[in-house]
Amino acid sequence: MTDMALETSLNKKGWLGLMAVLPLVLLVAMDGSILYLAMPHVTSALTPTADQALWILDVYGFVVGSLLIAFGNIGDRYGRLKLIMVGAVIFGVGSLGAAWSQSPLMLIGARALMGLGGATLLPSGLAIVSALFPDPRMRARAIGIFAATFAAGFAIGPLIGGMLLQQFEWGVVFLINVPVVLAFLIVAPGLLREVRSSTHGRIDAPSLMLSFIGILLFTWSLKTAAAEGFTTMQTVGGAVGIIALGLFLRRQSQIDYPLLDLGLFRDRIFSIAILTGLLSLVVWSAASYLSGIYLQTVLGFDVFTTALLTVPGAAVLTATCVGSAGIVEWLGRKTALVATHLLISGGVFVLLLTSTEAGVVAFIASTVIAGIGYGLSFSLVAEVAVSAVPAERAGAAGSIAETSNELGNALGITLLGSLAALSFRLLGPGVAGTLNETLDHAGMAPEVAAQAKDAFLTGMHVAVGVGGLLTLVVGIVAWLWLPRNLPE
Repeated sequence: MTDMALETSLNKKGWLGLMAVLPLVLLVAMDGSILYLAMPHVTSALTPTADQALWILDVYGFVVGSLLIAFGNIGDRYGRLKLIMVGAVIFGVGSLGAAWSQSPLMLIGARALMGLGGATLLPSGLAIVSALFPDPRMRARAIGIFAATFAAGFAIGPLIGGMLLQQFEWGVVFLINVPVVLAFLIVAPGLLREVRSSTHGRIDAPSLMLSFIGILLFTWSLKTAAAEGFTTMQTVGGAVGIIALGLFLRRQSQIDYPLLDLGLFRDRIFSIAILTGLLSLVVWSAASYLSGIYLQTVLGFDVFTTALLTVPGAAVLTATCVGSAGIVEWLGRKTALVATHLLISGGVFVLLLTSTEAGVVAFIASTVIAGIGYGLSFSLVAEVAVSAVPAERAGAAGSIAETSNELGNALGITLLGSLAALSFRLLGPGVAGTLNETLDHAGMAPEVAAQAKDAFLTGMHVAVGVGGLLTLVVGIVAWLWLPRNLPE
């Protein structure tokens, strides 16, 4: 076989392998957002409490974000293909459990199991795809498609969920994962090859446990305080969570193979890039979740119409991801990074123009403006973070960038979602902890329903206002703090 024929054969197998991995990437991203439009249906069917509803939404993101770096190390040691196959099975089982859940706790557990499987798919999939393309140019193109698919999954998750819910019960948003997983398990052994790293360290179990305990107890404390007020158990849980996170950070600076390489954050470019990735997903997830409830429950649109209203923003976000290379080349990296924050903040500020009577135009304008910023963030953050550090630390930088996205997606619901829940608890009629629970009460007086909707809208405005202000501040800091020319 000639060299050209061999290269053609390798490229063909590489692209087929990429096509096998991309559906899983799309599913992992979609499952971070697909419940945003489905939550009113889930709430009516399972009647979760306010804090249980928040857990249903973001336990998936927390499990994925907490385990990305750990599973990256496990894959290096035992093999990426083995790990991604096992992870796909776990993801599929969790999807079945979620689809047939009969209680809020069962759904939370199933979503956590899905997160356990999903955490194996991103780092292993990216490593396998990279190994499929020996040519650096083809590899860069493949990784770009990988990143764009991940971003598109976040964007179209609510749209796909809304379209399915128009015809089926809420469990279908999880059942669609199963045939994709089965197809992957069939084709993957023939199209993908095992990938291991020759340099890896041991996985530090205490670090993993401390990060889990810290994140989960701290977020549980926030959710409980927002939904029910301060209690002794809630305060103790929050304190234990903070202590665990402090011990985790301390341990990372003392061990040879940390889960989180804190030394990378000494570089200001890296720090701003990671903060951009985290914050953009914080704002995006909270705004998407709250505006989905607003459109359906306050304005009264059905789920299909609500899904259609998300199309312009999703299209702009995806198009920006695909065309981000040209945009960055035109603006320059620093300007593009700053523009990311300004566009996101400007977009979410437009949501402040919504009312209980009208808000469709403001919603669409918000998603389109902010969608450009989100698209730039999804494409730019990992690239800037990796280029800011030495080549031998590029893998650690890439893992932290991926983790910041997943944790941001979960933290948006935890922090800003809890802020909205707190506003509703303080300003609402006191019938129940959430708007949907309140409106589902039999014999609801019109004035009480109106008060509930007003309270929810105020909570949404507070949450997106805080999110928009945070992104604006970070954008200003980035403009003042970063050097004019960022490294390529």
